Amino acid sequence: MRTVTFLLIDQMLATGTVLPLEMLRGAESRARVEGNIPPTQLITASLDGKPVATRSGFSFTPDVSLADAPASDIIYIPALWRNPRPALRRSGALLQWLRQQAEGGAAISAVGTGVCFLAAAGLLDGKPATTHWHYFERFAADYPQVKLKRQYFITQADKLFCAASVNALADVTVYLIRQLYSAAVASHVERNFSHEIRRPFEEIAYSEGAVHLHPDEEIVQAQTWLKEHCSEDVRLSDVASHFDMSVRSFNRRFKLATGQTPLQYLQNVRVDMARELLQSTNLSVNEIAEKVGYQDMGHFTALFKKFLSTTPSEYRTTVRAKLFRVNT
Repeated sequence: MRTVTFLLIDQMLATGTVLPLEMLRGAESRARVEGNIPPTQLITASLDGKPVATRSGFSFTPDVSLADAPASDIIYIPALWRNPRPALRRSGALLQWLRQQAEGGAAISAVGTGVCFLAAAGLLDGKPATTHWHYFERFAADYPQVKLKRQYFITQADKLFCAASVNALADVTVYLIRQLYSAAVASHVERNFSHEIRRPFEEIAYSEGAVHLHPDEEIVQAQTWLKEHCSEDVRLSDVASHFDMSVRSFNRRFKLATGQTPLQYLQNVRVDMARELLQSTNLSVNEIAEKVGYQDMGHFTALFKKFLSTTPSEYRTTVRAKLFRVNT
């Protein structure tokens, strides 16, 4: 059972919680349709378990107190309106909890001034971060040890994600949904929550260190190897041998760590590469298929449609479509 925890903080902006929560609910629903998806529990937690007032005037009632919150795979920290320092002064227990969860391998996403909680916990020392533009100067003064990236809406350092705005948080959430479920589920959520197809997370985020939501270091290395060699004729038996494993052991450990078989992961990587080429180049679909390791055009098209519920040509048309047309 994977756990996603949404922190509730007094005077928070509700959108920083409601939007990713609804996106993850949508992902969960879609994943059930696909079948064979590990269950995910979505919970809300406040410091003392009591209802929390939001900036918009209504209250959230948490599922648990922080003391009763389970170990989390992913944590969301909301933004506060303007100055977060009064809330930070009351949040010693929350900062300690965040440190413990980070040490336990949790991925943590913060939006806007919610990034200050990561910084105050010392988790961003020496690492890149971003926050809402209104708070740049104060953030830089309060946390000089953090590498503030003002020109980026998203930063990622290992498993720490900072989003400058709610729109950027949506992009982070799509990325995390792909990690939790699949590219097909992420694409479904993206298309239902945004009328346009956005640029991939990897193109818009300032990233420092690869993120993998599991602790198996050898499989992390195998994932990196597959990404680097995805355009080649990859034989998974050779990959297993490269990492001194039997094919059976390699498949078992890879599936246990990532929720996917090595072949499924390789297909994901290739479809991602094809997405980028369809967006950013004028190569034909045939040429793109070859560049991502497929000689059979029919197989490539069927695979792309399986993952993204659209054909490569339709995807390119949608990505490059204008939002409006001027009548002449």
